[in-house]
Amino acid sequence: EMSSSNTNTGGPSASAPAAATPAASGEEEEDEGDSNTLLTVHSVDLLKSKDGPNRREHHTEAYFSDKLIIRRGQTFQMWIEFSRPFNPKSDLIFPCLGCVFGTEPIFSRSTGIHISVPLVDVLEDGRWEMKIVEQKDKRVRLAVNTLPTASIGRYKVTVDSFSPKGKLLFPCTPNDVYMLFNPWCEDDPVYLDNEAERKEYVLNSMGKVYYGTEQQIGTRTWNFAQFEQDILEACLFLLERGQVAMTEWRDPVIVSRMVSALVNSNDDYGVLMGNWKDSYEGGTSPTAWSGSGDILRQYYKSSGKPVKFAQCWVFAGVTNSVLRCLGIPTRCVTNFSSAHDTDLSLTTDIYIDEKLEIIKDKTSDSVWNFHVWNESWMTRLDLPAGYGGWQVVDSTPQEPSQGSYRCGPTPVSAVRNGQVNLKFDTPFVFAEVNSDRIYWQKKPDGSFSQVHVEKNSIGQRISTKAVGSDARVDITHLYKYPEGSEEERIAVERASRFGSKPTLYPSPTGNDVSVEIVMDGTGPRIGGDAKLSIVLKNKSSNQRTASLLYEVMVMYYTGVLKSTVKKGQIPVTLKPSEQKKTGEYMKHLVDQGALMLAVTGRVNETRQILATQFNFRLRTPDLIITVRDAVVGKELTVKITFQNPLSQVLRNVLFRIEGLGMQSIRKIAYG
Repeated sequence: EMSSSNTNTGGPSASAPAAATPAASGEEEEDEGDSNTLLTVHSVDLLKSKDGPNRREHHTEAYFSDKLIIRRGQTFQMWIEFSRPFNPKSDLIFPCLGCVFGTEPIFSRSTGIHISVPLVDVLEDGRWEMKIVEQKDKRVRLAVNTLPTASIGRYKVTVDSFSPKGKLLFPCTPNDVYMLFNPWCEDDPVYLDNEAERKEYVLNSMGKVYYGTEQQIGTRTWNFAQFEQDILEACLFLLERGQVAMTEWRDPVIVSRMVSALVNSNDDYGVLMGNWKDSYEGGTSPTAWSGSGDILRQYYKSSGKPVKFAQCWVFAGVTNSVLRCLGIPTRCVTNFSSAHDTDLSLTTDIYIDEKLEIIKDKTSDSVWNFHVWNESWMTRLDLPAGYGGWQVVDSTPQEPSQGSYRCGPTPVSAVRNGQVNLKFDTPFVFAEVNSDRIYWQKKPDGSFSQVHVEKNSIGQRISTKAVGSDARVDITHLYKYPEGSEEERIAVERASRFGSKPTLYPSPTGNDVSVEIVMDGTGPRIGGDAKLSIVLKNKSSNQRTASLLYEVMVMYYTGVLKSTVKKGQIPVTLKPSEQKKTGEYMKHLVDQGALMLAVTGRVNETRQILATQFNFRLRTPDLIITVRDAVVGKELTVKITFQNPLSQVLRNVLFRIEGLGMQSIRKIAYG
């Protein structure tokens, strides 16, 4: 970062590289105080106590470790004591963070992360920066900004000090810093905007796991233990075994997928060995575990020897612990009558012979009484808008995914709509919750034909623990539309076309009807009405009839769907070659920001499925700025006009003003 060729004559500044180069022999310049002596770092205090401001503000005071544990995208503070008073005109400091892998700083490797944090006058979000906020004699207090997309993990801190006399490096041993995901930071992909949900899905270390059958649901209490001694260290040790570069540890999609593979031991010496047999000799029965702490500590202290034994709820409990510990909002979910599709048909296939007896060696699909997995909350920047939010992460080893026993993250919203072409492992999860159970009978010539279909037996009473209480909440509606509804049938048939038996359902005989959504002008404003039009076009020479289902949903800008504003059904009749436009009005929309209109339907005559989505946002009022008499060297008057578009009083209005030459943001609390 330092440049020795500097011809700046405008005087040294806090970031002027010239101040860091040693003065030439015999031409030592005079500086204020003792600044012509070497600047040495005597000590660094990372303010890491559990009841101190860093740990409290970063919601990490519950972790047992006495190290500094911070969440990315948020400022933390530290004190540095020097050999003499720090002179901002001629001295420079650069705290450096290097990721640690095992016992070695990672920046010594080719995959390394080594961050030098620059000193600035004003901190800005989304950057590695630091600012001096207090100076006492030989000590300075720094506020350090971290990147909201920084790699999580363990960092070692060093401080480079530069003065006219030269440069010194101060290693801050044993001052390790642990960096975690930050659900409190709006720019972090794991951001969750509800404090009660953050407390439940990140900070709660006790939970409920459901088991049994849909008629007889049992409850286990589980201690996730994510803040206990050695658990954070065990979780990072686990990630190190994932053979994924630490530069990828910034992405919750990659980290959660990696954890789903590493919690089972099938192909990577992960945490737990599965056992669904009657004997648990040489290990612990899966029903004996009541928490994750002992499992993770045993794995960590044995340097990675798989712990025996686990079944689905144990895999899910440990996965929940690891992801919550790392800062990803996560919950345990139980699916009753859970299908295991082995042939990617997206159906649960049962084969019977001419005597109606099951052909066991051909019937490889199965239905579990219950199956427990996890959901983690994150934005999916790798997918189209609308697929962020809850993602299925399943570490129970059932089927290999891209060569490894892992599953997810799978967007729950994609499962609901049958969009199984979206990654990861959506066909498998779809089959678990919404496959049809199809009976195939063997014919005399050896082939099979469908003889019976059960359309509503798979995926019942999908359950998770409530926020803030021990009640059970049914979330089946997040995974599928009501059984037997037109939306649900469309989802099943859409999904089946991507499976290994795409001709299972009658294919549409024609694709002669098109559907699109159009918006008037530049779109609706906050407080106003929205009008969208659905345009249908019949390209055939015959009449077509259809029933359209529409739903308007609130969507965060990150693509996470939040709630439904309006839904309904529109019957449509199209004459030959007719185009028809139907308008949808939404009155007085407030507070929503971004929305999505989703339309699905089926043409009755041809069985063609119609589907389209349209994202739109509510425009905020313009700020009108007018300037009078701008003259060099004279005070400038600016008029800012804003009109409240709502029929209610706006309170605590704050104007934030910044411009070239203003140095920092000005705030006007208007009230």
